Amino acid sequence: MQIWPGQPYPLGATYDGAGTNFSIFSEVADKVELCLFDDEGTETRLALPEITALCWHGYLPNVGPGQRYGFRVHGPNQSDQGMRCNPNKLLLDPYAKAVEGEVQWDEAVFNYRFGQPDTSTNDDDSAPFMPKGVVHHPWFDWGNDRHPRTPLHDTVVYEVHVKGFTARHPDIPPEQRGTYAGLAHPVAVEYLTKLGVTAVELLPVHQFVHDSALADRGLRNYWGYNSIGFLAPHNDYSASGQQGQQVQEFKHMVKTLHEAGIEVILDVVYNHTAEGNHLGPVLSFKGIDNAAYYRLVDGDLGHYYDTTGTGNSLNMRHPHVLQHIMDSLRYWVQEMHVDGFRFDLAATLARQFHEVDRLSAFFDLIQQDPIVSQVKLIAEPWDLGEGGYQVGNFPPQWSEWNGKYRDTVRDFWRGEDATLAEFAYRLTGSSDLYEATGRRPYASVNFVTAHDGFTLADLVAYNDKHNEANGEDNNDGESHNRSWNCGAEGPTDDAEVLALRGRQRRNFLTTLLLSQGIPMLLGGDELGRSQQGNNNAYCQDNDLSWFDWDDQDETLCEFTNQLIRYRLDHPNFRRRRFFQGRAIHGSDCSDIAWFQPDGAEMDDQSWDEGFAKSIAVFFNGDAIPSPGPRGEQIVDDSFLVLFNAHFEPIDFTVPPAKFGEVWVKELDTAVGFVDGGECKAGDTIAVESRSMVVLRRP
Repeated sequence: MQIWPGQPYPLGATYDGAGTNFSIFSEVADKVELCLFDDEGTETRLALPEITALCWHGYLPNVGPGQRYGFRVHGPNQSDQGMRCNPNKLLLDPYAKAVEGEVQWDEAVFNYRFGQPDTSTNDDDSAPFMPKGVVHHPWFDWGNDRHPRTPLHDTVVYEVHVKGFTARHPDIPPEQRGTYAGLAHPVAVEYLTKLGVTAVELLPVHQFVHDSALADRGLRNYWGYNSIGFLAPHNDYSASGQQGQQVQEFKHMVKTLHEAGIEVILDVVYNHTAEGNHLGPVLSFKGIDNAAYYRLVDGDLGHYYDTTGTGNSLNMRHPHVLQHIMDSLRYWVQEMHVDGFRFDLAATLARQFHEVDRLSAFFDLIQQDPIVSQVKLIAEPWDLGEGGYQVGNFPPQWSEWNGKYRDTVRDFWRGEDATLAEFAYRLTGSSDLYEATGRRPYASVNFVTAHDGFTLADLVAYNDKHNEANGEDNNDGESHNRSWNCGAEGPTDDAEVLALRGRQRRNFLTTLLLSQGIPMLLGGDELGRSQQGNNNAYCQDNDLSWFDWDDQDETLCEFTNQLIRYRLDHPNFRRRRFFQGRAIHGSDCSDIAWFQPDGAEMDDQSWDEGFAKSIAVFFNGDAIPSPGPRGEQIVDDSFLVLFNAHFEPIDFTVPPAKFGEVWVKELDTAVGFVDGGECKAGDTIAVESRSMVVLRRP
């Protein structure tokens, strides 16, 4: 088979209609072989004939879509010097756009003999146990597809798992359940549209690995935070096949969701890979150029610098690693039409050296990139390294998962002391974290629950985690529940307990949807989805994690639908600027005011009362400033929201008439949305224990 020199870029396998160009980066290699596999697994090896700027490349005419391939890299195999080349290990192309198969955990995929990790070399051929890259056909009819580009302040995010969402859905054909096609099914799209969310944030869909430790326990990596291919949609979520069909199916899913006005945000894991530490397998990057791709320990190059808790961290100081990440991001935007990214453990990406640096090369590249800088960018602003908690410290165009919002709202509703002041900050967009650097309320992605932790139903039902099914003796996951705590002051009657749980679920949902910032709803919380107390279901690819569509809380789901519509109907709850606490044009009142239960405005002493657990807030809708060039004014209804996190009912006095003479009660989390009639300034309103009431001034 004749191989031509080809081109060094683009990297990976690129089909042009007549043949395929192959290119791979390796600075350390002496020789790189392209390995082609037929349907029976027979291998043909061809040495790549050219190297240009550290990229090995070649072109094969008449090779096209469906061709399976991998690489073998010849070079030094001196692990103590940070080099792990071994041509006996078939390597997955880091730029593969499609992958067939998954890793089989034979000893051959490791670079050492079991029992002799420090002194042995394993030269067994790993090809029979490795997934293969697949050349795919890039053409797809996007028609009139366009990004919805929902403004950040109007965004409502739904965090959901591609498989878990439809794996048990009775109205979706069995062959499509748990796949990209299932998420694009009219039944699924109709559900999301009716719910009112504007974006789905998909748990990782980059090609990932079910690590050997889980396989040994009969478990699987359900969440997918174990990437090995940053340009390939995970093949197990494809209903149509794994020889490139997964790419077309993913594109169809995006196109279908866009037609419904729903954006697609990907949870991406660029901080580490599935190859683990020095005892991990050799699957791709490790065997291609270990010292280029990974952060190694200074003075001990046989070990990996790890701020992710997974065994390795990608080397954000190397230009080819940065190029790889940027190529991946641009590919998903330009070719797959996704609308944004949530970066897992994003603080690791900022560790250009040891410390977290918001001016690191990674952020510089994002800032200047004309494609990636224009989509939604969300950081998980922490990692496990020193100084890794960086909430509030990311660059201006980024939004962040606000862990302080989650913790404060949970603490408030379980009746913790001294939470009022911080609760007020979180409710109003966390100006203490974002305003000083010129950021907006939508820098804060607010959430109470996420994939990592208890579901909402479990948050209010369990005092302790129950992770026994994970096979780690219940030692994994959050150590305690930061929300539920009946305590001596809580109810003891079963009916009262159930009623309180219902109120708490509505409290969390209502607080979330009426807070300034971007609300993120954990998929299934609106249905009452439970994981039976498991707060770390990363390895539970089964009924424990999947949506149970036959046993859903329809009342709670309808309540959530109404809440989302209520938020979207009222710009007062989704402002583009922070409250200023002063009188605004067209009103005798400030844009926001805080009150004690007796109707008196909060003063320094009342903010400092550590035992206070009840507060009211006035949101003035007379004139909401827009950040537009002409300073347009938006007019909305005004609202008075009464919060009672106390274990007993509280009587609230409606504030003086200058804030509103007549109010209509519209929501009471003790029961739900209500038509509660009118009340007037100076009237008294009873608010049930651990509940909240929303009044609207027409």
